[in-house]
Amino acid sequence: MSGTTPAPQPPAEPQPAAAPQPPAEPQPAPRLLKPTGTAQRLTDRATRGLLSALVKAGIGVMGAHTLLVRGRKSGEWRTTPVFPMTFEGERYLVAPRGHTQWVRNMRASGGGELRLGRRTEAFRATELADAEKPPVLRAYLTKWKFLDAQFFPELAPDAPEADYLRLAPGYPVFRITRAEEAGAEAG
Repeated sequence: MSGTTPAPQPPAEPQPAAAPQPPAEPQPAPRLLKPTGTAQRLTDRATRGLLSALVKAGIGVMGAHTLLVRGRKSGEWRTTPVFPMTFEGERYLVAPRGHTQWVRNMRASGGGELRLGRRTEAFRATELADAEKPPVLRAYLTKWKFLDAQFFPELAPDAPEADYLRLAPGYPVFRITRAEEAGAEAG
């Protein structure tokens, strides 16, 4: 070791302060439609109950199935009646009520099961980007407008594409594929 010490370093130049960022625009709350009023809640509960009973018996009224998806916190199976739709050779689940609990659970689990009577089909789900949703939403509205019109107050099957794009964030859409098909594609 030699007796020399390194020369002291000059103090670092102060860095200019970062320009203040404008406050982020507040994001609107995700769209979620729930029945309001006693009459609407009772009607909704009765309709869902009847539909669920028919599906459980193996009668898929208008293509209805029971969706089973694991709860994102509890891990327990949660169920709700849904209407899977085939469009251009692909199968989809549309959430007409918006960002419901089943939608949040589906995002967390990435899939679930569709049940009709004793038949159960496991599937994987991929959520569509907003730009991909308009043709699927239009097809859904064309097929189910008489049933779900209350959930699409600003849209009609013949609405302009711009309306569908503007409202797409409020309507989650999932492309579903059978679990064994999804596994074969990944492998």
